[in-house]
Amino acid sequence: MKILVVGGGGREHAIVKKLSESKRNLKIYVAPGNAGTEDIATNVAISVMDFEALRDFAKSEKIDLTIIGMDDPLVKGIVDYFEAEGLRVFGPRKNAAILEGSKAFSKDLMKKYGIPTAGYENFSDPKEALKYLENVKYPIVLKADGLALGKGVLICKDKSEAISGIEELMTKKSFGDAGNTIVIEEFLEGREVSVLSFVDGKHYALMTSAQDHKRAKDGDEGLNTGGMGTFSPSPFYTEEIDKYCKEHIYQKTVDAMRAEGREFKGIIFYGLMLTDKGVKVLEYNARFGDPETQVVLPRMENDIIDVFEACIDGTLDKIELKFENNAAVCVVLASDGYPLEYEKGKKITGFENFKGRDDLYCFHAGTKREGADIVTNGGRVLGITAKAATLKDARKKAYEATKLVDFENKYMRNDIGISILDND
Repeated sequence: MKILVVGGGGREHAIVKKLSESKRNLKIYVAPGNAGTEDIATNVAISVMDFEALRDFAKSEKIDLTIIGMDDPLVKGIVDYFEAEGLRVFGPRKNAAILEGSKAFSKDLMKKYGIPTAGYENFSDPKEALKYLENVKYPIVLKADGLALGKGVLICKDKSEAISGIEELMTKKSFGDAGNTIVIEEFLEGREVSVLSFVDGKHYALMTSAQDHKRAKDGDEGLNTGGMGTFSPSPFYTEEIDKYCKEHIYQKTVDAMRAEGREFKGIIFYGLMLTDKGVKVLEYNARFGDPETQVVLPRMENDIIDVFEACIDGTLDKIELKFENNAAVCVVLASDGYPLEYEKGKKITGFENFKGRDDLYCFHAGTKREGADIVTNGGRVLGITAKAATLKDARKKAYEATKLVDFENKYMRNDIGISILDND
């Protein structure tokens, strides 16, 4: 069976690793991939947004299944493009990927169908947005409507910060067209939890819970990033919370999308906030999270091909997802300066230390091969993931494993999962 994975980050490396464990005989291609994926698959030098070249490759190589890892191609309609050519593809169509592609759409959907979320208003006119600031309670949250690499969210402590934020998003266009519309949202206090689910249009199957660390610096300080580390499962995602979410969030979201004529097949990622007033949905993503995938998939026992195909065929209710009774922690090794300016091309050493280990993973993100060397090629370079019986042990093991690889300007947060130490 020939598989094409579209993407080149840590998430895609984790997907390819899981595919490589399938009981089926697979030939895996990755476009464009990275230095890690080429150890277990064949990298293809095609951009994720070059739909025509990706389609032509899938047809010429007789690809049986294409898996879209990234948000941009999904939101721009790559699934529709492939399906129109009779190609089998995993991911939501364009009219369903809007769940992530437009925060204004997803907020309106939640309001319409009674799915719990923070109070908000949408604005396309900067003057109206500024006027709205006169009567809000601070802190307040500003969100770019469109895709912004996970960074288009500003938490503003007071009115002056909010004014600057509106200018940054809507006037200066710091995130391009993503800021044409913004959401001004009530600030929620509590603990964030991520829950990923497979969806086949009607049914959903929950993966295990996880928690991301978005800020660049220790203590949740610094700028928002794509994610600096994760742990799974979250001890804060209790049976009681799970029961509430199943009643009020998960199925209601799947049903709401169907009712809107936007049947969703693929991954719905629920960003949840556990507040003292109950669980609220912070955001939806329409694909695997990064770096959540790096702690969730290594714990999944199912053959992932079976699950992908059940989503496409509408038979997910026949699949029972199973996860190992253990824990995983991922620490992201970044280039110092990320998410702003940083240097690339630094030689990475120590990969041999991960060979033959089934409890440690070195997921590549921003890497590339340069001659005989592997060098840094992005802000988030590697995701060091460890599995152990408990979260505490997995955390300890992951941080010890960060010493096994090295590169100049290596940077990481030192407090990933620190909140679990008293809750293990």
